[in-house]
Amino acid sequence: MIFYLLFILVITIVLWFVWFLFHRAWQKGIIFSSLNFVLLEIRFPKILESADINKEKEKLLIMEQFYNSLNTILQKEKGFFSPKPYIIFEIAVPEESEEIGFYLALPKKFQNTVQRQIQGFFPEAHLEAVNDYNIFNRSGKNAGSVLKLKRNYILPFQTYKKLEASTLGLITNAVSSLKAAGEGVSLQILVRPTKHSSKSDAAKIIKHLYQGKHLDEALNEIENPLSFIDAFREFFNIKKSEDKNKPIEPPKTLTPLSQELINAVDNKAKQNLFEVNIRILVSSGTGEEATQILSNVESAFAQFEFPDLNSFYSFRPQKRILKKLIYNFSFRLFNKSESIWLSGEELTSVFHFPIIKMETPKVRFVKAKAAAPPAILPASGSVLGRNQFRNQETVIKLNPLDRRRHIYIIGQTGTGKSYLLRNLIKQDIDSGAGVGVIDPHGDLVEAILGLVPRHRFNDVVLFDPADTEWPAGLNLLEAATPQEKDFAIQEMIATFQKLFLAEHLGPIFEHSMRNAILTLMADETSPGTIVDIPRVFTDPVFIRQLLIKVTDPLVRDFWEKEMLKMTEQYKSEMTGYLVSKVGRFVENSMMRNIIGQSRSSIDFNDIMNNGKIFLVNLSKGRIGEINSALLGLIITAKLQMAAFKRAEEKNEESRRDFYLYMDEFQNFTTDSIATILAEARKYRLNLVLAHQFIGQLTDKIRDSVFGNAGSIISFRVGPEDAKFLVKYFEPVFSEQDLINIDNRHAYAKLLINGATTTPFNIATETSPESSLDEAEKLRELSRQKYAKPRTEVEEIINKRFGH
Repeated sequence: MIFYLLFILVITIVLWFVWFLFHRAWQKGIIFSSLNFVLLEIRFPKILESADINKEKEKLLIMEQFYNSLNTILQKEKGFFSPKPYIIFEIAVPEESEEIGFYLALPKKFQNTVQRQIQGFFPEAHLEAVNDYNIFNRSGKNAGSVLKLKRNYILPFQTYKKLEASTLGLITNAVSSLKAAGEGVSLQILVRPTKHSSKSDAAKIIKHLYQGKHLDEALNEIENPLSFIDAFREFFNIKKSEDKNKPIEPPKTLTPLSQELINAVDNKAKQNLFEVNIRILVSSGTGEEATQILSNVESAFAQFEFPDLNSFYSFRPQKRILKKLIYNFSFRLFNKSESIWLSGEELTSVFHFPIIKMETPKVRFVKAKAAAPPAILPASGSVLGRNQFRNQETVIKLNPLDRRRHIYIIGQTGTGKSYLLRNLIKQDIDSGAGVGVIDPHGDLVEAILGLVPRHRFNDVVLFDPADTEWPAGLNLLEAATPQEKDFAIQEMIATFQKLFLAEHLGPIFEHSMRNAILTLMADETSPGTIVDIPRVFTDPVFIRQLLIKVTDPLVRDFWEKEMLKMTEQYKSEMTGYLVSKVGRFVENSMMRNIIGQSRSSIDFNDIMNNGKIFLVNLSKGRIGEINSALLGLIITAKLQMAAFKRAEEKNEESRRDFYLYMDEFQNFTTDSIATILAEARKYRLNLVLAHQFIGQLTDKIRDSVFGNAGSIISFRVGPEDAKFLVKYFEPVFSEQDLINIDNRHAYAKLLINGATTTPFNIATETSPESSLDEAEKLRELSRQKYAKPRTEVEEIINKRFGH
């Protein structure tokens, strides 16, 4: 007897020890599994317009289908020491934030599969792996609850298919009023598939209801611990003795309520079931505040109450049990004791992604959508940036052939245009290409100066009007051919019309200006300058000297006949107006020393044909806005003249590509830019035009840009520009996308291999650091080659003025 007792005791101890080891390994497996989770934040574009209620329910049906798809993904054999796989859905407001985030935590081994599944059901979803958030106030108080079903799981609660209002809206509204700091909340829903079926229990309840029994009686039949005996008898067709002589009762007539109950139970029984834990955790400065927030969230679940069927109740653990709940929440551990069984329809009602319109403020939506890049991209060329779409990163390049059709860039200040320009310019310089940069702010040119590699130092031509001790000459009136003269005159007149409003000048001003410029151009060995224009009308001796070189009879007639017929009053008014406009540049010593030199110290033909690096710093803050505009207009005209001169080269392929970057290009262009945009490809003058607002452009320039630019890149813009631009980016992107895209991100519609792509998103690359020391060396080198000392220039100009 004692032997048997000892044997039983040993067996018991061994079994206990085995169970202890198994339980310990099981717990370690659970902890290990939870630490091997990845947390994803999931965001959607904000829905701005309400859809028909039926269409919104159709969207929620997609969420239900997504839940059902998880069954096949997660139905894998569990390891001996590992739990069944599960996924966690969370709505949370971190302790140091007011924003409501939607999160998804899942085992890393399922990450790619589940992400593909989500983006298959919801193509607009944006998924991003993030660090874990914290809802807990370290010096505050915590509260929490577990949501359970009041009645048997077989009885459904009210779902989105019956409810009119958004079920998610009431839940998110409950967490939207938290303080910016010190309060946090999370609704955590752990979901795993189960092989458990409700069909058997549902069939029993439905049978009893058909027999006219009350629902409580029907439930008692399946909840009674001895109900398996009745099931055994029924299976083997064994009747109780008292039932043998009992007459068969005819079926009862069902009431509308009974029929509704039967339909509801039957509907749930036909669906897949999920084993679910629902937790609410709150943290705040005081216990009272934490409890109040918890009550607000719990009350949002009252909407699911289905009279006579099911609803939620909350269990609020305290002290040690609360700590256990917080532990399980923090490690995202599934707790069998918290389990309830929900159908896909019920689960969708409790938690769905924000895929229908939500009025709740502070929800973290996708500011702007993303889209896939073209399937075929150039393997080489200039890198514009990177496309990120569905965890795939693609480098976006543009080849030289497509760049000949120009690039147009628009975006508000500070959105990242300069980063893109700097990176493209740096790549062109490194590749040995000819580059021109016209910058009205100066920052871009200063940065580029410090990025030029040493082997290209001798290619740099810096034009900096603010360097007053070393002025470089710039004369638009020097022209070698009749065609160049005609273009220079047109640009000079267009420049003054742009600077001083064309409607205030009139045809007589244009006629007088044309003849004055032709007169100054007559001496090709020593052409006049803009500085000389006022003298033409005010200095009789000077005009007589100029007329010696004039051979054009129409020009001579203007001075010898037309001017003589003008009344003194009219002549005085016209001369006074002209002198007042041009005189501001003559009286400014900085400008006079630049535009008063009869020969340009920069050879624009050499710059384009020999691939120089032409950097133009027209900082409005340093030289003044109108001076910046005049110099920019002259330089643009000179570059166009150099481009047109390339037509003399019969072999188009021998023309070297020259990339001209113009920031705030509307300041430096007249309507003649339309010709370059339309025909620059054959001249190999490849434009990169950037600015901030479409309203800055004249109608003609705007139409020319959008009619000819092969590639359009839009950083964030304002509402008015979004209305105009959206037609180039829809249906992929909307006005809201164009308005909301983040800094250093843009939407691109590119010309690739001669064909226009559908729009997609890009993120600009990080720019390399610029060297101030190298920039200063280049500045000095360019001074010595392309500028003259101020005293020397002033002496030459004074001599020409007879001083």
